[in-house]
Amino acid sequence: MKDNVTIKGGTHTDRIHDSAIKHVTGRADYTDDIPEPAGTLHAYLGCSSVTHARITAMDLSAVRAAPGVIGVLTADDIPGTNDISPTGRNDEPVFPTETVEFHGQPLFAVVAETRDAARRAADLAQVRYETLPHALDPVAAQKAGYPNVTDPLKLERGDLATGFENAVHRIKGQITVGGQDHMYLEGHIAFAIPGEDDDVVVHCSTQHPSEAQHMVAHVLGVPSNAVTVNVRRMGGGFGGKESQMNLFCAVAAIAAKKWNRAVKIRPDRDQDMTATGKRHDFVIDYDVAFDDAGRIQAVDGSFVARCGFSSDLSGPVTDRALFHADNAYYYPAVRLVSHPMKTNTVSNTAFRGFGGPQGVVAAERMIEEIAFALGKDPLEIRKANFYGQDGRNLTPYHQEVDDNILDRLIGDLETSADYRARREAVLAFNATSPVIKKGIALTPVKFGISFTATWYNQAGALIHVYNDGSIHLNHGGTEMGQGLNTKVAQVVAEAFQVDFDRIKITKTTTEKVPNTSATAASSGTDLNGMAALDGCEQIKARLVEFAAAKWDVAPDQVKFLPNTVQIGETRLSFDDFIKQAYMARVQLSAAGFYKTPKIHWDRSSGKGRPFYYYAYGASCSEVSVDTLTGEYRVERTDILHDVGKSLNPVLDKGQVEGAFIQGMGWLTTEELWWDEAGRLRTHAPSTYKIPLASDRPRIFNVDLADWSENRELTIKRSKAVGEPPFMLGISVLEALSMAVSSVDGYRTCPRLDTPATPERVLMAVERLQSAL
Repeated sequence: MKDNVTIKGGTHTDRIHDSAIKHVTGRADYTDDIPEPAGTLHAYLGCSSVTHARITAMDLSAVRAAPGVIGVLTADDIPGTNDISPTGRNDEPVFPTETVEFHGQPLFAVVAETRDAARRAADLAQVRYETLPHALDPVAAQKAGYPNVTDPLKLERGDLATGFENAVHRIKGQITVGGQDHMYLEGHIAFAIPGEDDDVVVHCSTQHPSEAQHMVAHVLGVPSNAVTVNVRRMGGGFGGKESQMNLFCAVAAIAAKKWNRAVKIRPDRDQDMTATGKRHDFVIDYDVAFDDAGRIQAVDGSFVARCGFSSDLSGPVTDRALFHADNAYYYPAVRLVSHPMKTNTVSNTAFRGFGGPQGVVAAERMIEEIAFALGKDPLEIRKANFYGQDGRNLTPYHQEVDDNILDRLIGDLETSADYRARREAVLAFNATSPVIKKGIALTPVKFGISFTATWYNQAGALIHVYNDGSIHLNHGGTEMGQGLNTKVAQVVAEAFQVDFDRIKITKTTTEKVPNTSATAASSGTDLNGMAALDGCEQIKARLVEFAAAKWDVAPDQVKFLPNTVQIGETRLSFDDFIKQAYMARVQLSAAGFYKTPKIHWDRSSGKGRPFYYYAYGASCSEVSVDTLTGEYRVERTDILHDVGKSLNPVLDKGQVEGAFIQGMGWLTTEELWWDEAGRLRTHAPSTYKIPLASDRPRIFNVDLADWSENRELTIKRSKAVGEPPFMLGISVLEALSMAVSSVDGYRTCPRLDTPATPERVLMAVERLQSAL
């Protein structure tokens, strides 16, 4: 037997997504594909037609009498607690009892024999309201005296007054950063099947099965052990299925137990977009002082966020916006304050980056302002302010940045993208082109990895090795297309030195791994990969002990080789070895566990180490803008991104590419718009513009920094890749800004708000031209 044989599908190798073929052939099963038991009922939400009002009467008699209707659920039908707040603030009812807080808020649910019958019946409700004043955006909410939905955060370090007093230059400005809809391919859906006693099984599309389990138990008034939540896969999540699935799981479960029949609820896309939360939009005021070299001396920032009617996850989201308001830059003196405002809109929620992208946009706007003020290349200003120079390593939250690789990363990209020559070419082109203007920008990303709620940084996994040598893998993470299951299975395959195909990946279920954290904060692989590895190591330790005793060798003479086990001079196939271990009554199952070390955070003082490590990236984008129409296209983007020692380079590249496009869409085309009555008008793919294939950069070069390796002991020294590359899209916004500014000779920062739609770009061009 050759010693140079390798396993098929270990870590640090390209491996196709385990469900890729199923995805493209339609054989991948989602919640809506589960066969329905005979007698399955269907639920549909009845929603508010006003934005803010007291409910004075609600007549549902016509709804109940409609053809096919079995019954209606209101707040009175909730056997437990009428609250699905993920943070336990008791401010998010399943159904309101007195006051409507936003247009489209669910008031009741119809349960019928068919989905069509339920949907038609929901329109028959007669609800009378006493209309109240409403505030839709965060600034209007502040003026109206609305409260914060959660406690604000302040990060502070250094002598701010002295920093401003001694600085040569000072700029004050404001930027509005728009929100974003998740626009997953698979919408929200829950399918509840009642069991005996208090039991209920809920199949759903959630990123947080344990939270869905606890919320269902909460509204049913039963212990969590009576509720099982199953998730095989999601058709996209992006944070929108972290807490927002609670409503649908609760409705399906209440109805299933009430009528003792299986119940499914699947809203239309319009209702899905209207009734579920989105990325928080911010109004950010900044005050920045700097010297003649462009080095920042002091920063004062106010981050006012539209949070919606309830707290949801707005506290940690607005916290993380402050955590990333420095991006890659050192602020000698700084004060950052969040204002998470209540508004009469749907309660905003988690979205890829979790507030971090909004903070990074603010940092890049300040860099841009400084560059325009000094007449310098923004990249020169960025480099002058990077962490790591002359001991400038302390963040506004007092964590040391001790793993900074941006100098090399930026240098490599600057060379490979030919940034200097292309910038000169752009300047020359703009000097002779009266209508089409170009712009180019190279922007960095520094993104902290870990949940800032420290207790979420834990994970469990369950590993079974069956006596035929096949392996069963279950962990607490959820698969939403990102390749989490593939990566964790690669870890298990390498640990046992067996081929990937030997690993059976099973659905995420609260029956096997309890108290799991959401698959969010880019931590899915970090946490679950380490938990699975822990389980493997437990089993391997038992196997080594067994082999050493049976064959009378030292433990270090037992080695796992590709699909074989070497025991002294004896070599067995993995299958034969496992069979013998089973016959010897060796335990071949283990529950693995992992908790992230070193992290701690004191929110009251604004100090700690909330992040285990940082992931870095850089993007160079070039755009062309038609100054007569505001239309533009991305000509070329070059990306160099840090994923540490990649577990699966092809999957990681896919994540970087997808994140960039999604980030670019957030900043350029994806506009959420409410009318004066408080109705969301961008509530479907027909009115909400996500990027198309034709919007991708004409030239798109994406590389991983293959020389990088995580200094911290993460899974195989890899780094998280879900969220950090999202902010690479900021290079497009900055390039657009340069193109627009060319119409007045680069004298004025255009101060583009986001999304920088063609309309906003055109208005910025006309504003600069009119000032000439």
